[in-house]
Amino acid sequence: MKTVEIGVLLPSYNEAAALPSILRGIPSIIQQKGVSYKITPIVIDDGSSDNTRKVVLSVKGVVLIQHIINSGAGAATRTGISYLRNTNYEYGATMDADGQHSPADLEKVLRACLKGECDIVLGSRLKNTDGMPWYKVVGNRGLNFFTRILLGVSSSDSQSGLKAFNRKTIENLNYRENGYAFCSEMLWRAKKAQLTIKEVPIQAIYSEYSKSKGQSNWNAFQIIKQMVRHRIKEIS
Repeated sequence: MKTVEIGVLLPSYNEAAALPSILRGIPSIIQQKGVSYKITPIVIDDGSSDNTRKVVLSVKGVVLIQHIINSGAGAATRTGISYLRNTNYEYGATMDADGQHSPADLEKVLRACLKGECDIVLGSRLKNTDGMPWYKVVGNRGLNFFTRILLGVSSSDSQSGLKAFNRKTIENLNYRENGYAFCSEMLWRAKKAQLTIKEVPIQAIYSEYSKSKGQSNWNAFQIIKQMVRHRIKEIS
C-alpha cells in the first residue's frame, strides 16, 4: 500500500498548555482504499519561554523545530514550509497551536486538497460564524476588505490559520512577512504564482484561552500597515 506523507505545521509561542490535546487529536492516518496518508505534526517552537519543548518531546511521532528567539508567526510558518520543501512531504498543512481548530476540520481541508482540484485549501471560519465572537467577525471581515483593496485578493477569511496545500505550493510559495500579515501576503503571493485556492467552511472554536492568545485590535492595525507597505513596494 502506498503511503503519502503529510506534514502539519504548528507555529507555537508559549503554547505548552494547549499543545498536548492538539497533538493527540491530530489523526495519524486518513484511511482510503489502496492508499494510506501518514500525518506528522511539526511544531515550530518560536522562542517559547514555557515548557513547549518538553511537551512536544513527550509526544511520540512529533517533529520539533526550534527558533532561538521569538520571530513571529509568519517567520515560524516560513521555517516550517522550508522544512517541508527540503524533505519528502507531498502535502502540507498549517494549524493554529492554541486549540482554535478541530482535528475534524484539519482532516476536512486535507481531504479537499487530496482531491487534486486546487493547490491550496483554505479553512474559512466566516462561511459559518456560529461560535465566533462578534468582534472577531467584524475584525476579520475588515481585514478581508483591506486584503482585497490593497492586495487584490478576495477571501472570506484571509486570516485563517488552517490551510492545506500540495507539493507545487510547497515548492513555489514564498513570502517575506514575519508578523500576522503573512496570512494575507501568502494569498497574494499564491495568486502571483498562479496557485489555485479553494475555500471550505470550518468551525470556529474560541475558548477563553484561545481568545486571549488571538489577534488584538493593535495587531489588526499592524496587519493593515504591513499590507500597505507590501503594496507600495510592489508599485515602486
